[in-house]
Amino acid sequence: MTTVEEPTAAPDPAQPATSSGKVRKAFSSPLASIFMIVVTVLWTIPTIGLLVTSVRPAGDVALTGWWTVFTHPSFTLENYHKVLFESSFGSSGGMLPYLVNSLAIAIPATIFPLALASMAAYALAWVRFKGSDTIFFAIFALQIVPLQMALIPLLQLFNGGAHIGSVTIIPAPNLGGTYVPVWLAHTMFAMPLAIFLLHNFIAQLPRDVMEAAQVDGASHFKIFRTIVLPLAAPALASFAIFQFLWTWNDLLVALTFVGGTADVAPLTVRLSQMAGSFGRSWEVVTAGAFISIVVPLIVFFSLQRYFVRGLLAGSVKG
Repeated sequence: MTTVEEPTAAPDPAQPATSSGKVRKAFSSPLASIFMIVVTVLWTIPTIGLLVTSVRPAGDVALTGWWTVFTHPSFTLENYHKVLFESSFGSSGGMLPYLVNSLAIAIPATIFPLALASMAAYALAWVRFKGSDTIFFAIFALQIVPLQMALIPLLQLFNGGAHIGSVTIIPAPNLGGTYVPVWLAHTMFAMPLAIFLLHNFIAQLPRDVMEAAQVDGASHFKIFRTIVLPLAAPALASFAIFQFLWTWNDLLVALTFVGGTADVAPLTVRLSQMAGSFGRSWEVVTAGAFISIVVPLIVFFSLQRYFVRGLLAGSVKG
C-alpha cells in the first residue's frame, strides 16, 4: 500500500526566508532609524564644538563655552590664518608644510600596501602552488605582532643596517630626513591585514569568469588587471579608507621614524607640539585640529559608496 505525501505549502514571499531577513527587517525598522540618528547627532557634537571654537575670537573662547555662539554669535577666520601662515605657530610658514608632509606620507603609504596586497591576495587565492595555504596562514598570524614591538628594531635597521657579529647582512641605508622609513613602516604593518581582507574578497569572485579567461589564453597579470581589479574595487576602496585614515592620524610611527622637523614631519606631530606650546590658545589649536580632519572627511565621503559596497560584499543574499 502506497502512501501519498501531502504537498507542502509554498513559502510565503512576504515572510523573510532566512534569519538574515529578520535581522535586515529589524535594522530597517523606524526605532532603529531613530536610534542611529540619535547616535549620529551625539557623535557629531564634539566635531561641531571643534569647528565653532576654531572660528571664534580668542577672548570669547577664553571666557565662554562654544555653545554660547547661538545666543552671542561672533566669528573670525584669523585663527586659520595664524595656524597656516604665521611662523610663530610653526616654522617655515606655519602649519602648511606639515600639511603637505602628511599628504606626502599618507598617499604613498596607502597606495604601496594596497598594490602589493592586492597582487599577493590574487596569487594566494587563484594561483595554486605548493605551500600557498601555509603562506596565507603565516601572513594572517603576523597580525598578532604588536606594532610597538617592531618600532625599535626597524629604527635600528634603518639607521645602522643589520649585522651578525662583524658580518654586514644589510648595510645602513641612510634614510634619515626622508619619507622612506615611514613609508616602509606603514606598508609592512598594513600588509598582513590587507592581504587577509583582500584575499577573502578576491577568493569569492565567480570561478566561471576566471576559468573562461584562462581558456581564452589570458595570463594571470591580464586576469588580475582586467577582471580582478574592477570587481574588487569595493574591497580596495574600503581598505584604502582605513589605511589612509590610519596613516593620516598616526603620531607614533611618524615620531619614531621622521622626527619633528618641518621637512618631513606630518601634521599630527605639529598638533602635538602646539598642544604643548600653545595650550592656552585653544582657538588656534582647534583650528589646526579641524584642518587635520578635513582631508580624511573628503576622502571618506568621496569613497563612501565603494565603502558601503565593500561592507555589504559577501553578505547573505535574500
